[in-house]
Amino acid sequence: MRTTVNIHDGLLATVKHRAQEEGKTLGDVFEDALRSYLLADRTEEVTEAAPPSLPVFRGGTGLAPGIDPSSNASLYEAMYAAEDAALAALIRGHERP
Repeated sequence: MRTTVNIHDGLLATVKHRAQEEGKTLGDVFEDALRSYLLADRTEEVTEAAPPSLPVFRGGTGLAPGIDPSSNASLYEAMYAAEDAALAALIRGHERP
């Protein structure tokens, strides 16, 4: 099929040089480039439509007794209880009676 396309002169010169280096016709290079462009577009659509699956932990004992998952303070206390206790002991150790 024959068609007319406007292409920047510098780009056309680069494509002609590449075609000559690869022993291809200018039409072959354009067809390859368009094919790659269209395939890349399809790949993005498929990737966006199907999010990756994530591993889900299904075992274990759940939350420790007394932890309220809807309370930031409760979660903080559970996560940092040991550190807070160690810090408190360190501070008490430096306090003078």
